[in-house]
Amino acid sequence: MQAGVISLVLAYVLSQFYRAFLAVLAPALEADLGATPADLSCASGMWFVVFAAMQIPVGAALDRVGPRRTASVLFALGGAGGALVCALAQSPLHIVFGMVLLGIGCSPVLMASYFIFARVYPAAVFGTLAGVVLGIGSLGNVASSVPLAWTAEAIGWRGTMFALAAISLTIAGLIAAFVKDPPRAEADRRGSVLDILKIPAMWLILPLMLVNYAPSAGTRGLWVGPYMADVFAADAARIGLVSLVMGLAMIAGNFVYGPLDRWLGTRKWGVLAGNLLGALACFALAGLTAGNIWIVTVLLAMIGFFGASFPQMIAHGRAFFPAHLTGRGVSLLNLFVIAGVGAMQFVTGRVHAARAAVAESPADPYATLFGLYGALLLAGVAIYAFSRDRTD
Repeated sequence: MQAGVISLVLAYVLSQFYRAFLAVLAPALEADLGATPADLSCASGMWFVVFAAMQIPVGAALDRVGPRRTASVLFALGGAGGALVCALAQSPLHIVFGMVLLGIGCSPVLMASYFIFARVYPAAVFGTLAGVVLGIGSLGNVASSVPLAWTAEAIGWRGTMFALAAISLTIAGLIAAFVKDPPRAEADRRGSVLDILKIPAMWLILPLMLVNYAPSAGTRGLWVGPYMADVFAADAARIGLVSLVMGLAMIAGNFVYGPLDRWLGTRKWGVLAGNLLGALACFALAGLTAGNIWIVTVLLAMIGFFGASFPQMIAHGRAFFPAHLTGRGVSLLNLFVIAGVGAMQFVTGRVHAARAAVAESPADPYATLFGLYGALLLAGVAIYAFSRDRTD
């Protein structure tokens, strides 16, 4: 089982990479294919939309056929296939199609590992294991920055994508070879995601799931570059440094949140406090967008760190699921998280454009964005405060 989990973690590293790599390749894709920022924004958004939509069939497949076939087949066809389509692209539309395939391929890998943790390992360590996977997987986010730029410069962006297709296919083979499906629970073939939605406790957890990751993922993946360039006239090196600091803070947050329930004896209150601090950091940035660049960098790192509550929230929700609906349950929670990020990619783009049209300074649109992020987190926290705490 350990070798299988390692192979799934490697796939998740690539999943994190694929959701963020377009930003670095943007100049090359514009020069070779005529891809505009709008084209790449659409492609990136489609990754999240497709990834979220896949969580329903992925959850059912995990419960019915197990993680080995679900993850290996989808990652081979979608992960390797999507990277290959991007490598062969002749127009921006091909990049969009490649990102759709990548979203399909990446959709099962994290939930497959969580399914194994929930069904094989002691329940009390679920949050810790979930945080470790996210922390290690977030290295893919780091790899999609400076290392990708170096590689693309050395062998070209097409050569890089061909190499990624080969690596993805190899990892899919490792998943097929080493992942062992957990024993099937009784009544595995009965029930649906609707049974999860009938659990009253879910309705006080899901709203925060929808918004908790959007500020950190959206800022790191979409807005940190334009924000630093427009407000602080930062060059590529400074933007890369700030992005790296925020990415490392997100990794650290995963490792800290993971075992938090065992340290504090609660899941609810650690998550609530962390997201409240993340909201305060958003509001602080809304008021300090033209302030000292190092203070701003610290606040961005705080958004990344405190926005990493995903593993604890998954652990909190999972504690209410019956065993035979584990796959559907964790995938439903993941759907809300990724759908929230994807939706906010489109919403924040429109909000920024509308605010920029009437702004008196370059900082104004970003102040509005951070204020929106903070308000959404605060609303999610207010609902989550009434949820029922449950630990294993």
